[in-house]
Amino acid sequence: PRTYSSSSCKLPSLSRAARSFSTCSAGLGRSSCRAASCLPALCLPAGGFASGYSTGGGWFGEAILTGNEKETMQSLNDRLASYLEKVRRLERDNAELESRIREWCERQVPYLCPDYQAYFQTAEELQKKTLCTKAENARLVVQIDNAKLAADDFRTKYETEVSMRQLVESDMNGLRRILDDLTLCKADLEAQVESLKEELLCLKKNHEEVSMGEEVSMGEEMRCQYETLVENNRRDAEDWFNTQTEELNQQVVSSSEQLQSCQTDVMELRRTVSALEIELQAQHSTRDALESTLAGTEARYSSQLAQMQGLISNVEAQLAEIRADLERQNQEYQVLLDVRARLECEINTYRGLLESEDCKLPCNPCAPGPVPSKPCLPCLPVASCGPGAVRTTCSPRPICVPCPGGRF
Repeated sequence: PRTYSSSSCKLPSLSRAARSFSTCSAGLGRSSCRAASCLPALCLPAGGFASGYSTGGGWFGEAILTGNEKETMQSLNDRLASYLEKVRRLERDNAELESRIREWCERQVPYLCPDYQAYFQTAEELQKKTLCTKAENARLVVQIDNAKLAADDFRTKYETEVSMRQLVESDMNGLRRILDDLTLCKADLEAQVESLKEELLCLKKNHEEVSMGEEVSMGEEMRCQYETLVENNRRDAEDWFNTQTEELNQQVVSSSEQLQSCQTDVMELRRTVSALEIELQAQHSTRDALESTLAGTEARYSSQLAQMQGLISNVEAQLAEIRADLERQNQEYQVLLDVRARLECEINTYRGLLESEDCKLPCNPCAPGPVPSKPCLPCLPVASCGPGAVRTTCSPRPICVPCPGGRF
């Protein structure tokens, strides 16, 4: 490593520093100062502090070039005072903004949801009344339907009885016609019996027997024959009449039984249909009541959902405003932090300048001479104004030397 001694590299005073500078330019991200022999301990930073200098070399370089230390220090003090005043003003503004934010937060009343309990109770009571009225209407409708079904049932029964009466009347008319036919047959048979009796009498008159024995025997024989014939005819007529009557009675009984069974089946079917229709009407009324209840519930929950969405939208809007205020305050705080950092950097620079006033060296910087046998101690870096610039201390007294490679 390269070593520098006090005999080979000496710093000039501030009044004679103009001869030691050739160029001093600010770069992006760092500063570089190049001199013919040695450089002063201060190198201008390229960050926030370098921006305070308007010209290429900076006002500090110009102040050094003027050779007037008092004017330079006065300018630096004025600059420092203006920056301190700016810092105090920014602190006052920051405190005022914080107090305003605190007052606004204290004044800001949290949004309270309006109390709709009374309206909800009134709506629930009206809904209960509506449901009771609907249930009563459904019950009346069911009763009306039951009455209609009962009337239809009685009408059906009446029509059935009328049809049965007509059937019985038709059967009675048929039986009456049969009775008339049988009466006519009986009358014909009686007429035949009378005619046979008259014929018998005529035969008796026409055929008188000479002998009483023979007449008695012949008359008895003929009478027996005719009586047998009449008895046979009468028996045949009665048998035929009884047979026809029994057949008709059997037909009437079977028809009546069939009619009764059919009527019973029809009545059972009608009762089943009536019960099913009543149950269907009850199910329809129940479905209508449930649909109305569902519609009311959906409407109520839709209104409540709309209210909650409105509340959520208001809260989100307030959160967005608060977030925007926080971001703005954060940006202002970052700006203040940047200003504070620049001011601290400038204050450190001024402190380094004030400390460098005590460094009074000969006017002949970096005079060539023999290198001492005992080299200087290695340079120890200390805090400086900005990146790239180091202030070193060498035995026996502090001097400023360029960093290896020409970087500070």
